[in-house]
Amino acid sequence: MKDKIICATTVPLSLDIFWNGMLKELSKKYEVVAVSSPERELDIVREREGVRTIAVSMSRHISLFNDCKSLWNLFRVFRKEKPRMVHSMTPKAGLLCMIAAWLARVPVRVHTFTGLVFPTATGFTKSVLMTTDWLTCACATHIIPEGEGVKNDLLNNGITKKPLKVLGYGNVRGIDLVRYDRTKEVEESAAKIRKDGVVTFVAVGRLVGDKGINEMVMAFDRLNKENPLTRLILVGPEERELDPLKQEVLDLISKSPAIEAVGMQSDVRPWFAASDVAILASYREGFPNVVIEAGAMGLPQIVTDINGAREIIEDGKNGIVIPSKNTDALYEAMKKMMNVEYRNFLAKESREMIACRYEQSFVRNCLYDFYDSIMN
Repeated sequence: MKDKIICATTVPLSLDIFWNGMLKELSKKYEVVAVSSPERELDIVREREGVRTIAVSMSRHISLFNDCKSLWNLFRVFRKEKPRMVHSMTPKAGLLCMIAAWLARVPVRVHTFTGLVFPTATGFTKSVLMTTDWLTCACATHIIPEGEGVKNDLLNNGITKKPLKVLGYGNVRGIDLVRYDRTKEVEESAAKIRKDGVVTFVAVGRLVGDKGINEMVMAFDRLNKENPLTRLILVGPEERELDPLKQEVLDLISKSPAIEAVGMQSDVRPWFAASDVAILASYREGFPNVVIEAGAMGLPQIVTDINGAREIIEDGKNGIVIPSKNTDALYEAMKKMMNVEYRNFLAKESREMIACRYEQSFVRNCLYDFYDSIMN
């Protein structure tokens, strides 16, 4: 009889992203059940992975009544299913699932921290976030930080004293290097985007303040005034209700012909292939997959000195690492990337470094080996 494991995230979109293809592979050895909120993507996961799913509503935001209701429902699920292991990802699912699994006396309770919010929070909010992370760790038997930066933040801030294990080089998804390559199909799409003779910078992610978009746009505007043969492409949705950009930045994006905000794209590969440099100016990350994707596409990168990004990019080897929230540093890095020989030097190492550390099968095998060690 197979051991039963439950894999859980707050919303099924995260389940779809983090465990894409893995649930099907795990089901060869374990009885796998996926738990998440009742949304359309949960049906997609069930059909694609061929595993049983259970819908339990979980709110991403703090709501005492809803969170207590979710906790009770998760407890009932775990008591009924009697899994040997519960493995959660994403903050709210981690908190609720680890408490519920502890109450239900699930033997193996694993949580993966894909990122931490409290290091950049302040005041009462920071205290609440640190307390919830502490409680998650207290109820878990095993804790997986996605990278060394996340691990150090957990230890240095006293969130936990338990042993922490980074799997492989970090990252929970890995990357499909066959898909993320400059194939004929990708190059044909990129040709429609590319502008010859223009140095194109690209940023993929939400257009919000803590992604460093304000500083990036201001730095680029300065560069573009000095060298009009430059372009900035912003690939991602604008979220004005959560963390709005400054009005002057919104004005620049809408009025500057050198800045193109193309919105959310289902396939970012052509946008990478049509660009010369990728930028991640974020204030915080767990382990940014976008940096891995850009590297796999052979792009030199400018990233801020934050968790994850500084583990993927080595300054002067496959990109440039700069302080976060620093417009001047961004401008200087962009200006340096105008040198085609320097860009090509960095690009030579980009894909190879990603292939050595984050190839999908390697990342997945690290998790499978970890499961074997703790389940036995």
